[in-house]
Amino acid sequence: MTSELLDRALIEEASKKSGLVWVRGTGARAARALWHVWHEGAVCVVGDGPGEQPLEGLADGGSAEVSVRSKDKGGRLVTFPVAVSELVSGSEEWEAVVAELKGKRLNAADGEEMPARWARECRVLRLVPTGAVTPVPAGNLAERPVHTPATTRHPVPAALPKLLLKRRKKK
Repeated sequence: MTSELLDRALIEEASKKSGLVWVRGTGARAARALWHVWHEGAVCVVGDGPGEQPLEGLADGGSAEVSVRSKDKGGRLVTFPVAVSELVSGSEEWEAVVAELKGKRLNAADGEEMPARWARECRVLRLVPTGAVTPVPAGNLAERPVHTPATTRHPVPAALPKLLLKRRKKK
């Protein structure tokens, strides 16, 4: 019982403090980084709509595995299994979760209209911890990030190194 309580406390504290969680849904190729909020005992996420994060492999009634990283060091802190449930748009629980998510959403183009858009076009999911913390595996589990159209990396312009060297010489 004590171990179970300590696991729950670790999951809650780590999830509250981290801005991202890594989620591997059923059938997903790799874990995906998702921004989230911790609300009433569960990790809550929104996505699958235009301009929102993809929720690949996360289905209502399904299961998934969540890994939370340490905010200061960035390494894996805790991994745990979850049960996935989709909230019904407009329900009391949906409204409470969306109010929390709205406060954490960065760079939204539609601001105050965001909850209405989420109700029409997106899914809001609760990922409720279901079991004990999974032991951290030995070895390096680093993977390349999943390709997404939101990638911002482009080749460095040819003139950039020259411009940077000129600035250093002037100082």
